[in-house]
This record gives sequence, C-alpha cells and structure tokens, in this order.
Amino acid sequence: MNFLLDNEAAIRLGGFGAALALLGLLQWRFSLRGDSRPARRQLTNFALVVIDTLLLRLAFPVLAVAFAASVHDGGSGLLGAVDAPFWAEFTFAVLVLDLAIYWQHRLFHKIPLFWRFHRVHHADRGFDLSTGVRFHPVEIALSMLIKFGVIWLVGAHPAAVLVFEIVLNLGSLWTHTDLALPARIDRRLRWLIVTPSMHRIHHSTRRRETDSNYGFHLSIWDRLFTSYTKDPAQPEKTMPIGLDDYPRDEDQTLTALLLNPFRNKD
Repeated sequence: MNFLLDNEAAIRLGGFGAALALLGLLQWRFSLRGDSRPARRQLTNFALVVIDTLLLRLAFPVLAVAFAASVHDGGSGLLGAVDAPFWAEFTFAVLVLDLAIYWQHRLFHKIPLFWRFHRVHHADRGFDLSTGVRFHPVEIALSMLIKFGVIWLVGAHPAAVLVFEIVLNLGSLWTHTDLALPARIDRRLRWLIVTPSMHRIHHSTRRRETDSNYGFHLSIWDRLFTSYTKDPAQPEKTMPIGLDDYPRDEDQTLTALLLNPFRNKD
C-alpha cells in the first residue's frame, strides 16, 4: 500500500508517457484524418494538461488514491460494511467509478453551467491524441470532487482507484487517437470497450451525435442507457469535428480556451 502511495505520481507519469509514445507512433503511421499535423494546436492542448496538473497539485491536499486510502482504512463506504474478498472489492469499485464517469460526462453535456467548461474539450476542430488531454482546469477540479464523492460512497480500495486513474488517463488518449481500426475488429471491440471510431462520433458537429457515445472505457453504458450511436452521418475521414460556434483560429488560443466558459455561447 505504501509503495502505491509513495510512487503514485511516477507510476501514472510512466504509464502516460509510454501510452503517449505508443499511440503517437500508431497515429503517425496510420493516421486517418491527419488532424495532428498542425503543431500549434497540439502545443495548446498539451499546455492545458500542464495547467490542469499544476492546479490539482495546488488545489487538493491529497489526490484520489491517497483519499481512497484514508477512506478505506477508516472502513467507510459500502465496501466498508461488507466482508468481501479483494478481487470483488476491486472489480466493484472499478465498475462503479467507470459508471460514475459515464454519468458525469453525460451531465456535463446536459447541465448548462457544466457544459460551459466541458465545451472547451469539444471546441477542438481536430481529433487526435492531444484532444484527449484538452480539458478546462475547472472541469478537472469538478471531476476530482465528484470522484472523491464516489470513492467515499463506495469505500474503494486505493489499488482500484490507482488502476482506474491510470486507465482513465490512458483511455482518454486511446479513444482520441487519430486512428481507425479495421471495421471487423472495431465492431468486436465495441461490445466491450470504447474505440476511437466510436468516440469520434461524439466529437461531431452534429448535436445528435455529440449527445451520444459518452462512455470512456466500457461501451456497455451507452448501450444500457440508450445513448449509443453506431455510425456517423458522414464518413469518419471527412466528418466535421468541433463546435460551430468556434470556427476562428482566435477561438483556439490558450487564453481563449481558458476564458471560453465565461463567454456567452451556450
């Protein structure tokens, strides 16, 4: 346990770096749209993740794994009330966290105040690895608070939270990779996990498509809660990405993205 807490940052950073390198290579070699080629856009998106990381470290005395250790050691939450084996606790916690992130994502689309911050992610006119880290700092802070609430209710084991945090970061990179798997493989994978083609639909400029495919990891939630869209109206390679309200280059600067939620375009 102490090893996990003492090395959480290194474990997460190592996993993130390895995934970024591997998926970046795949994206470069098998790019579908070529959205990663404008380097300025990528630099802006990666600048946001640096700001987000600094904010989390400054704003929260402890992050999710350390909070989970405190809750779990205190015997709080649903799992604290039952005597379940580790594998059952682990599986239950990961599934509940994944379900929570699905509903958080869906509510961020439906509640106007939350949408103001989440639209920074959707205003990206391209779809590639860097889109997977493009989130407004306030959205990241809200997400952490929601995660704390779920961890407290569940009494999640810190190992489950650490694995989920790693998978959450890697999954965001994977689902935003500028890549299209062979159709047969994509169809089969979609029965279990979200693929880049499935999530690309979520970034369409068409509102009906944007308001679908909310899942981050497991695709079952979209099927279960009837928010699944199988195919986009236009081919993936040429489908318009982003939000029509932000077509100008000036809308995509780092300053404009940070100020975006405070401007009236609901």
